[in-house]
Amino acid sequence: MPQLAAAPPVLLRVQSLIGDELAECVRIYDAELASVSPYVDDLVFHSRRFRGKQLRPMLLLLSARAAGGIGPEHPTLAAVVEMIHTATLVHDDVLDEADLRRHVATVNARWNNSTSVLFGDFLFTHAFHLAASVGTTEACRQIGRATNIVCAGELTQIRQRGNLDLTEDEYMQIIGAKTGELCAVACRLGAHFAGAEEQEVAALETYGRKLGIAFQIADDLLDLTGDERQAGKSLGSDLVLGKPTLPVIRLLRRISPERRGMVLEILSHGAAGSEEELIGLIHETGALDSARQTAVSIADEAIKSTGDLPQSKARRLLADLARFAVERNV
Repeated sequence: MPQLAAAPPVLLRVQSLIGDELAECVRIYDAELASVSPYVDDLVFHSRRFRGKQLRPMLLLLSARAAGGIGPEHPTLAAVVEMIHTATLVHDDVLDEADLRRHVATVNARWNNSTSVLFGDFLFTHAFHLAASVGTTEACRQIGRATNIVCAGELTQIRQRGNLDLTEDEYMQIIGAKTGELCAVACRLGAHFAGAEEQEVAALETYGRKLGIAFQIADDLLDLTGDERQAGKSLGSDLVLGKPTLPVIRLLRRISPERRGMVLEILSHGAAGSEEELIGLIHETGALDSARQTAVSIADEAIKSTGDLPQSKARRLLADLARFAVERNV
């Protein structure tokens, strides 16, 4: 069973229900990437150290349990979504110029950007190869659709870097694509391959998308207020790279034109100590608490979307995961 060091209680409860299936997911993941070449094996081994909460495999397997039961395809599909997620992390670290993830050097920091880009591509192609082994085109079709949306979301986010007139709706569309979609397809595949009716499949897909959006807002808050030693990854990159996140969007809406000009100058050009000044303003204006409450409200919407599913331990754990997504400190 995969080890979760000092895991939050909700993750331990998930382990108690689907730990064997999560272990099988890890076994399949590792087997798919094994023995390519010593150099690639080093990259694969290093990337395993990024293995964290395994949220997306958990969502897929819990959705299956909640919607009918876990079948032989589910651990493979869980490995597929985790492989795609890892590929996006490797690419994100290049885009964000990050040098730390889960207390270890990122692939781009230890090797270089070219290696990171190609290794991310390697993970993507193996994910589709693994999805094809399920024996139906549905898995590849859904994974392909979701991955297209994720990549489009990332491209839009890059395009919008430095756009300090970004609206909340535009921000929500970006994070719904880049984070919400992979959580949504994990839940959809879990339910579909459990034999659920389309109404249940759609409900769980909605749950996953909303959870992913709430999770990303919480991540954006942690980028401002988190402890890098505790998080084990580079923080503060959103401000440095000019990414407009929800607390910044709300800050700009709440301050006077004079202060807005000062904030825009900081975000556009930066200055020594300016990040701390900006974070102080985000706290002072209530923009941080407002964004946090939005994340909580969206997590509540995720929970409500599962309301017509039969009562079960898996359904309760899905609700617990939604709450954890916005209450965590890492």
